[in-house]
Amino acid sequence: MPGIDVNQVSFTLPDGRPLLDEVTFKVPDGAVAALIGPNGTGKTTLLRILAGDTGAHGGAAVVQGRLGVMRQFIGSVRDDTTVRDLLVSVAPAPIRKAGQALDASELAMMERDDEPTQMAYAQALSDWADAGGYEAETSWDVCTVSALGMPFEKAQYRRTNTLSGGEQKRLVLEALLRGTDEVLLLDEPDNYLDVPGKRWLEEQLQKTPKTVLLVSHDRELLSHAATRIVTLEPHAAGANAWIHGGGFATYAQARQDRNSRLEELRRRWDEEHAKLKALVLMLKTKATFMDSMAAQYHAAQTRLAKFEEAGPPELVANEQNVTMRLTGGRTGKRAVVATDLELTGLMKPFSTELWFGDRVAVLGSNGSGKSHFLRLLAAGGSDPDVEHQPIEDGPTARPGAVPHTGSVKLGARVRPGWFAQTHQHPELAGRTLLEILHRGDGHRSGLPREAASRVLDRYELSVQAEQKFESLSGGQQARFQILLLELSGATLLLLDEPTDNLDLHSAEALEKGLLAFEGTVVAVTHDRWFAREFDRFLVFGSDGRVYESDEPVWDETRVQRAR
Repeated sequence: MPGIDVNQVSFTLPDGRPLLDEVTFKVPDGAVAALIGPNGTGKTTLLRILAGDTGAHGGAAVVQGRLGVMRQFIGSVRDDTTVRDLLVSVAPAPIRKAGQALDASELAMMERDDEPTQMAYAQALSDWADAGGYEAETSWDVCTVSALGMPFEKAQYRRTNTLSGGEQKRLVLEALLRGTDEVLLLDEPDNYLDVPGKRWLEEQLQKTPKTVLLVSHDRELLSHAATRIVTLEPHAAGANAWIHGGGFATYAQARQDRNSRLEELRRRWDEEHAKLKALVLMLKTKATFMDSMAAQYHAAQTRLAKFEEAGPPELVANEQNVTMRLTGGRTGKRAVVATDLELTGLMKPFSTELWFGDRVAVLGSNGSGKSHFLRLLAAGGSDPDVEHQPIEDGPTARPGAVPHTGSVKLGARVRPGWFAQTHQHPELAGRTLLEILHRGDGHRSGLPREAASRVLDRYELSVQAEQKFESLSGGQQARFQILLLELSGATLLLLDEPTDNLDLHSAEALEKGLLAFEGTVVAVTHDRWFAREFDRFLVFGSDGRVYESDEPVWDETRVQRAR
């Protein structure tokens, strides 16, 4: 039967640090298991081991059944990658191999039309048919209509870099969930999906007969779709696994109860250990003066040795303690004033005012212009004063130009700080975290090494201090980007999907940090849990109209009702 069996898997990083320590768990046939844990504990590495992309350094990871994989980053690596290339890349192995051979033969036919090339092309067509390629194309037609709104015949040669991240994710998920694979590994499948897309994914996971292991930090998706939770618990010797057989609704209490039991077992073990050592010491003293006590002394030594050899019970995992001190500062009463603002080709003109202290969630479907709106604010607005202009070597990449008409202006003493959704920061690449903090930039002074180490420790990044930015996990990059915003002194936080890659604890730490922030927060989000903390909701409708709602509006039905 299809399933996943991970048995004592260990993995060590190239720098010698242990990442996984004898991780053991099973995902039975038909279960939807969520793999969670703090950023950097090895979730993606474990999925790569299961997918065969890398080998374990100990133990074994076995997948029974045909395997389909969605990797964390599925965007095109070449400018000419097409929708067809993307779908072939996630197809079952026989179709993938035949499809790649067919593409190579078609390319050869365009370069030289001789008889051997024609024969090779004919063979490639035959192999494509034998592998089930034409049946796959029929299924892909349903996928492209659902994800892109067009048939496969029209969509297949469209470049994937013209698709949004959400469209790419939805397309791959459609293919995997409709495909013939029996076991799916999904790494952050919900990232970049809008809320209707997330709800669609939840429904598909609830009814799929496939065995699924997914990595996600979306608390709503976990609560609706996961039937069991596998937690990677960090320890000094590497992460190990704990399995909760229920859903996410009961997970927090179950983990608290488990940790309480482990603490009690460890207390009892320590007490028994102390008693045995005291007994051995006492009998050793007596045996010095009384030969008759020698046998009891040696028996006690043997008992202590066996007790220590068996070892203590499992330690409670190291708890993350991320502390974000987003301080901000006083600004003018009007933080942002938009007048007849229209983002060219994206939405209709609208006007709004955002006030000092507002917490504004920007909602809407993918491609509606939300991120463009944030980029325009991050650039200082339509005609920024000196105090509003971004600095070239700032804490994030300088936002690109956003074509628009009308105007949007920032208020007095408003300093924008931008959290970019993609985490692509060429200005940080090639530099370690300590180097970045020590150098400083136009918004913040450089920190001495000791102070930099302390602030990294607050963000649970001290172990990564000597790592280069691009080598961090997605969640670690997100935490570091928030750290730079904290140090920049921003009074207007512009957050583009900030919780996408944050682990559960870090997302909660961000929520607490925003509550204490003195300033204005504008966040684009599809995180329904995170959106509960906001008091204003600016909705970018699919018809191009921008309006304000008293509560979150996540889909077209709710949009129509709100109007």
